[in-house]
Amino acid sequence: MHPFLMHLYSPLKIREVTFRNRIAVSPMCQYSSEDGFASDWHLVHLGSRAVGGAALVMTEASAVTAEGRISPHDLGIWQDEHIASLARITTFIREQGSISGIQLAHAGRKASTRVPWDRSGSFIPESEGGWRTSAPSPIPFRETDTAPRELSPPELGDIVDAFAAAARRALAAGFQVIEIHAAHGYLINEFLSPLSNRREDEYGGSFENRIRFLTEIAQAIRTVWPESLPLFARISAIDWVEGGWTVDDSVKLAQRLKPLGVDLVDCSSGGVMPNAKIVAGPGYQVPFAAQVRREASILTGAVGMITDPQQAEAIIRDGSADLVLLAREFLRDPYFPLHAAQALGVEATPPVQYKRAF
Repeated sequence: MHPFLMHLYSPLKIREVTFRNRIAVSPMCQYSSEDGFASDWHLVHLGSRAVGGAALVMTEASAVTAEGRISPHDLGIWQDEHIASLARITTFIREQGSISGIQLAHAGRKASTRVPWDRSGSFIPESEGGWRTSAPSPIPFRETDTAPRELSPPELGDIVDAFAAAARRALAAGFQVIEIHAAHGYLINEFLSPLSNRREDEYGGSFENRIRFLTEIAQAIRTVWPESLPLFARISAIDWVEGGWTVDDSVKLAQRLKPLGVDLVDCSSGGVMPNAKIVAGPGYQVPFAAQVRREASILTGAVGMITDPQQAEAIIRDGSADLVLLAREFLRDPYFPLHAAQALGVEATPPVQYKRAF
């Protein structure tokens, strides 16, 4: 093993949890739940990535309330009955030597949509089984959507409580990492961005007011989530729209989140506006993770078109991020960490059942 190739496969300890390498499975919605329950699909989908050598296997966005689902078929954790099917998955992931994580989410004004393979994720009106969405301000995501209902401060308190209750259930289900979903134009991101938050109360206007909802959620989760376990936050580091959220805002946010017990900021981008002009390409979001890491002195995760072992190694080696989170590449290759180890000249450590193939 060459020393310069050890970065991607070096362990990472956050609080009392040790990740066996720096490769994580990014949350990917599967739209395969009924009433929020995890199914055999989730067991096989997530379990196969643990078999494939990922250090961290993260569930898809898991709704903290039924109304917070992106679609009627989203995974959920809003009731105690959801715990058992999730515990089956976390047990298997742990048996493979991986860490199980869950992304807690509320879709806000982007809720009540069809699954992607049914009319391109379009809004479901109440007349067709959808539901009235809610948001910081009564501004629809698309002009053709029904305007969301503006949430009152007491209702925001109820949602904060729902995130804390979901965290308690996540602990009971055996998860070792929680990620707060504050990205991609969903409810928390809608509060952060001045493009979607037009409020004039304590949750709108100034930067400090717009981050208040997220900081309250982080604090509430930390009251029930053990000190020994990591807490992540996924953010959209930039809106890609003039007058919107910026990378400098993301740095300031990370600086506020760190004292509240957030250990790592997972840096994605976009999603809050349908007209964003995103300049995509291999590793196009890595500079956001690098800037937040450098200027906020916090651990970061890099995402976005990371597909190559040498590319992933360079991100960690250069200090741009502490984890790389892969999504589509893991759909194409559930065993990416094992294949990447071979490509980099690192000894692969597959399950004993698979050793003959590696």
